[in-house]
Amino acid sequence: MDTGYALVNVKIAGNVGEITLNNPSKHHALSTALIDDLCAALEEMLLAQVRAVVLRAPAGARVFSSGHDVRELPTNGRDPMTYDDPIRRVIRMVELYPAPVIAMVEGTVWGGACELVMSCDIIVAGDDSTFAVTPAKLGMPYNISGVQNFLNAGGMPLCKEMLFTAQPICVQRLVAQGIVSHAVPRSELESLTRTIADQIAKNSPLVISLLKEELRLLSASHNLRPETFERVQAMRRQVYDSEDYQEGIRAFFEKRTPQFQGR
Repeated sequence: MDTGYALVNVKIAGNVGEITLNNPSKHHALSTALIDDLCAALEEMLLAQVRAVVLRAPAGARVFSSGHDVRELPTNGRDPMTYDDPIRRVIRMVELYPAPVIAMVEGTVWGGACELVMSCDIIVAGDDSTFAVTPAKLGMPYNISGVQNFLNAGGMPLCKEMLFTAQPICVQRLVAQGIVSHAVPRSELESLTRTIADQIAKNSPLVISLLKEELRLLSASHNLRPETFERVQAMRRQVYDSEDYQEGIRAFFEKRTPQFQGR
């Protein structure tokens, strides 16, 4: 069964569902409209009771996703990374989805799309893929739950390098860190991903759902004191109110390197 939304395509074959991002003119940026379609597609998969979901870009894509749609970032100091904002909503949905979600990655992955991919349960990538976490390049303060997701996925040294440098990291390093399960030639990507999805779909869906929830709870069992959380939120607010944040947004649209002044 194949169905489609404006910005994602959906295919269900047996007990495996496939969601393909479909906005190549914007490099599959995580706009509100695309995320709405992605969430709707996941709801459709839930109703169909699929036992594994594959999230992918179109075959042969140079960019899996360019991350946040910078055109939708606010210029008035409003925080775009709060609990109810679109990217937080879709990441929660992937994390809480009762069946495993497999990211099949072709091409480059940027910014918030890295967190979306890393929130998936298994990542299978082309051996020429790269990942870049770029909020520092835009002057955008990433929120604490997103940073914790990167930290849980990659460990402190790699997390710091990716966040501080905002430079692309080759997929082989992510395999070595245990973030990406497999990096294979693109010609083998679909076959391997489908094999993994089919293997999952043959197992007990109740047990798989329980195991996913147990693993999620165990990985999130680090508490922050309320005053620590509030202090970090205050620091983030200062960044959103800063000249540097406005400069980062302007530089993106003017296609130039931002000149950050630290104020």
